Amino acid sequence: MSFLHKIWVSIGNFQATLERIFAARMDMVQTVIKNILIDLDGTLTDPKAGITASARYGLEKAGYPIDENSNIDWIIGPPLKASLAKILNVALDDDLAEQALLGYRERFSATGLFENQVYADVAETLAALRQQGFKLLVATAKPTVYAKRILEHFDLAQYFAEIYGSELSGERTNKGDLIAYILEQEQLLAAECLMVGDREFDILGARRNGIGSIGVAYGYGSIEELAQAQPEMVIQSFAALLEALPELSCKSA
Repeated sequence: MSFLHKIWVSIGNFQATLERIFAARMDMVQTVIKNILIDLDGTLTDPKAGITASARYGLEKAGYPIDENSNIDWIIGPPLKASLAKILNVALDDDLAEQALLGYRERFSATGLFENQVYADVAETLAALRQQGFKLLVATAKPTVYAKRILEHFDLAQYFAEIYGSELSGERTNKGDLIAYILEQEQLLAAECLMVGDREFDILGARRNGIGSIGVAYGYGSIEELAQAQPEMVIQSFAALLEALPELSCKSA
């Protein structure tokens, strides 16, 4: 091969590389968010009264009453049985943790799930997102059977294509597992999805599955917790999601 021929081959290879880079860049630009996974507790609704009262009830039934002044707001969001086990200072598979969980469910399923308040502008924002063509999915560690009842009670279920939660057996209480399950069930591309939630579990679960995330500052995750989890963005109200999405798309592009 002559020297001149080698030069032309090199130029050809360089051109091909540039074309591949350009094509990949165009794919990135054309990839837009189409599906929004949204947490329930601390993101759509404030469940503090029902969850904490039911947890106290369950702990008391297990023979471990706690002081009314003890702050247990931190149990809102993570898998509940693990939080109850932590309060009881026992292993997750300890019978005492299971007793407390059953006591919790006894009260929560009858009363606690409706001791709940929808955050400001949630319904209006969900309606606007649907109107803009986004597919909305609930992704909550709460058992699906409770999540559906809550969202139907507050007339929010109508905005979601599907409501995904955990099983009463404890399956999919881990947010990473849940998101993976949703992507598989709905046959979604990770690049076209976004997770919105108030706790580090939402952000870390999203990252584990290769999807972007937005943290909400008004829920039960502290600013420090969200900062450490490093979502793409943090918003101060649920309505701010409408302005955040175009900005996030621009950053992605």
